[in-house]
Amino acid sequence: MWSHEQGPAPAQARMLRIAAALALAALTGGCFQPVYGTATTTITGEPGIRASLAGVAVEQIAAPRGGDESRLAVEVRNAILFDLTGDGSNGPALPTHRLKVTIASTRASVIVDITSQRPNIENYGINTSYSLTEVATGKVVVTGSTFSRVTYDIPAQEQRFARLRGLRDAEDRAAKVIAENIRSRLASYFIAGT
Repeated sequence: MWSHEQGPAPAQARMLRIAAALALAALTGGCFQPVYGTATTTITGEPGIRASLAGVAVEQIAAPRGGDESRLAVEVRNAILFDLTGDGSNGPALPTHRLKVTIASTRASVIVDITSQRPNIENYGINTSYSLTEVATGKVVVTGSTFSRVTYDIPAQEQRFARLRGLRDAEDRAAKVIAENIRSRLASYFIAGT
């Protein structure tokens, strides 16, 4: 089926391309490592992503005692712990890395009632900076920042407890987004080394 002028016939050329693509996929298939995988080690014997993330000890997040920021600091830390370990524990007895997180929250009125000058919808945000330090060397291996913005409604202006509950729910949702962003960045570091 070879033609001296054209090379392989079109059907054979297509089959060769498919075979080459499958061979390339087979070679790179061993490099794939799902973030939610249950394997504790990789093919090369290194710790799997789940074990690597579970080896991160999350430090307490500094916040003034007794205020809204202290509750938020606990919520963010718990969400990060849950995302890294899957059960909310602080990882193994001998952590391989330490994660330090700082937070700051913001609130902004999005829609304000013209008559009463009270907000109907508010935007709640958390700005976060974090650093991951290797315990064995004391070297900071990852630094970054992330943020989360969520909107919440304030039902009737006379219902101040509904407003507080809406704010609390917004804080919880924002904390989960922060935890997911940090977990994704750390997973990238443990898989790719960058």
